[in-house]
Amino acid sequence: MKNRIILATQNKDKIREIKKILGNKFKIIELKKHPNIVENGKTLEENAIKKAKIIFNITRKNFKADAVLADDSGLEVDILGGKPGVYSARFAGKNCTYTDNNIKLLKFLKNVPYKKRRARFRTVVAIIFNNGRIKTTEGRISGYIITEPKGIRGFGYDPVFYYPKLKKTLAQLTAAGKNKISHRAIAFKKAKRLLLKT
Repeated sequence: MKNRIILATQNKDKIREIKKILGNKFKIIELKKHPNIVENGKTLEENAIKKAKIIFNITRKNFKADAVLADDSGLEVDILGGKPGVYSARFAGKNCTYTDNNIKLLKFLKNVPYKKRRARFRTVVAIIFNNGRIKTTEGRISGYIITEPKGIRGFGYDPVFYYPKLKKTLAQLTAAGKNKISHRAIAFKKAKRLLLKT
């Protein structure tokens, strides 16, 4: 029988990516109604755990799932003191689009030379098992923010995040290629190993 996993997210892009990373050993349960969760933690870990706990408490009586998974991801730019960080999804304001965020980021980095545009993507995954035990995993990759978007795949800051090892932005990679190296893939593959051990 497949492990039944509840994902604590409404982001369709994330859900699609996570399903591919976890593979066919898991049955992913998507919630039809999702509570509005205020992500007010000071760290990615705090936000991921908060989301997982809220969904776990809501669903524990109605779903016989093996675990609830939640993640929080952020882009950290060195010259901006680690910003946007936990505010990555709403960097350009409430109800902003991916494009809005990228435009604001590039404005902040205008005239900053390439070598000083170093950045990293980080993802923290919180797992709450059906017995209430909590575990977290983390993934990160480093790269640079380029001066204009390149690529049509991916989402979020992928078009402006250049990965030197492949000489491409994340948005220029195929889904399979991105899932081999991305921060989210690293974190969820670690989570997958923990889930398969239980």
